[in-house]
Amino acid sequence: MKSNYDIIRRPIITEKATLASEVGGVVFEVAMKSSKAEIKQAIEELFKVKVKAVNTSITKGKRKRFRGQLGKQRDIKRAYVMLEEGNTIDVTSGL
Repeated sequence: MKSNYDIIRRPIITEKATLASEVGGVVFEVAMKSSKAEIKQAIEELFKVKVKAVNTSITKGKRKRFRGQLGKQRDIKRAYVMLEEGNTIDVTSGL
């Protein structure tokens, strides 16, 4: 059985994620094989908040050259978590 820390990798702090936080949303990098139900349960247990909805997106890694060598960036799965009214998560503080 996966632990909550295996499912939720790290918070993502970008301009788009900051705009989402203004309306009660938080963005996390999650494990590729995790489902929306697992993500919701992990967030609720780790941060003691109530989750309204979870949306996920998978970004395929790009092919890049570095010093003449061809390589590939890793694939990333992001979870856009919408929280119930009155709940907040401070992603700048550690767990």
